[in-house]
Amino acid sequence: MSEREAWEATGAIVLIDKPATWTSFDVVAKTRGMLKIKKVGHTGTLDPMATGLLAICVGKATRLADQIQAEEKEYTGAILFGAETDTDDAEGMVTHTSPTAHLTEALIREGAERMIGQQLQSPPNFSARKIGGQRMYKLARKGVAVEAPPRSITVREFQITGVNLPEVEFRIVCSKGTYIRALARDLGRGLESGAHLTALRRTRSGNFHVDEALTMEELRNLLADTKPQGPQE
Repeated sequence: MSEREAWEATGAIVLIDKPATWTSFDVVAKTRGMLKIKKVGHTGTLDPMATGLLAICVGKATRLADQIQAEEKEYTGAILFGAETDTDDAEGMVTHTSPTAHLTEALIREGAERMIGQQLQSPPNFSARKIGGQRMYKLARKGVAVEAPPRSITVREFQITGVNLPEVEFRIVCSKGTYIRALARDLGRGLESGAHLTALRRTRSGNFHVDEALTMEELRNLLADTKPQGPQE
């Protein structure tokens, strides 16, 4: 039995290291095409700019998608101070700039520590959250101003792992539904300096780690290597 046939028969969770510029749906569609299996879904959207762990549920394992999506997540990335954008990341247009001369490593670390714990978070305007049945990013593209009600999230860890002002690197452990872009935005506002996300990588989702994940090329090679062989002469 080939790998594809086994996954279709019993279900499988395939861990993918999503490349930058790909949407989460791109990964699902490509995986579906490689496997020739219709029942394929992901367990938590990653923005196109982001890389890292995307757990893909195949066949009968799709019933586990909600359970996996509810697990705690871990991310690494970078935040640039001095400017906010309309998307809260480097993909958007700068909406305003702010001074950074007052920022110090100690001040930023203190700001990150203050964000640890349960809190209400307002999503970015460009997000998949629905307002009146429409995705916020679609409304934002039309120039429609909307304000989504904040949701409760929990930040368990927010570590500053590198400092090269006006940019810092971080590691965050948080609950499902947390927008890391919004944390970057709110950190900047709390320090009286705009900020936006410049890099993001998901390293863990529950007990799944990105070190265990396959690239799309590795998945393609795995499936090619396990195709059933014809009869030997």
